[in-house]
Amino acid sequence: MCLSLFPWGQFRRRKSAVKLHTLLDVRGSIPTSVTSGQVHDVNLLDELQLEAGAFYLLDRGYVDFARLYGFTQACAFFITRTQKNMQFNRRASCPVERSTGVRCDQTILLTGVRTAQRNPHPLRRFGYFDTEKDSRPTFLTNNFLLPPLTIAQRYRARWQVELFFRWIKQHLRIKAFYGTSENAVKTQVWVALSVYVLVAIVKKQPGLDLSLYKILPVLSVAIFEKTPILEGFFNFADETENLNLGKQLNLFEFYPDTTVDK
Repeated sequence: MCLSLFPWGQFRRRKSAVKLHTLLDVRGSIPTSVTSGQVHDVNLLDELQLEAGAFYLLDRGYVDFARLYGFTQACAFFITRTQKNMQFNRRASCPVERSTGVRCDQTILLTGVRTAQRNPHPLRRFGYFDTEKDSRPTFLTNNFLLPPLTIAQRYRARWQVELFFRWIKQHLRIKAFYGTSENAVKTQVWVALSVYVLVAIVKKQPGLDLSLYKILPVLSVAIFEKTPILEGFFNFADETENLNLGKQLNLFEFYPDTTVDK
């Protein structure tokens, strides 16, 4: 049964879970970590080597005030979204230019029974109105120097991580795993990611006007041919337009009838 395939994963409704945590470095590198579904997001903060003066853009799933206080102690800055049930007192408010979309800029202290002890340092809270998405996000940071609009714009850079995961869901397809151990599953995920990164490089360097879906079939055939690979792309006959991609398999969902070779 599926429940017995991955004893190191977290099982919900007869499905095993594998998490892929991604840290996007705007200077170019993208280190990632694969864990079981039982590992909470905030635990990955313990693996960060905090760099003084650096900005870390965190999803709300990574909000842990004790760990965020570690950023302040390391002279590093974080930017995240506030939680709806966050308890705090406002100590001061700064005037804002509402035409920029900023609605408030406050200095606060946490007042929760536990949060006040875990993070006794003042924090900065400000609201912003996003006209493009018609939303009103509220941000939390330990930086008091940058203008709030600059901080909001920096946080928008975190969307690159969301695009990365969306790309994985659209392109990364693993129909069966060749092993069921933690190391076997992680290895195959890493290999699949590496292959698609290499394909993305092949697409970018010669400036091919083909999707990754169309490049892969060409490579799978041309790799055994003496014909130069680029000629295969130029002679490519598009037979993928009518494919029903809605039936694409989900990488991280395993069903009871899945066949796995050991």
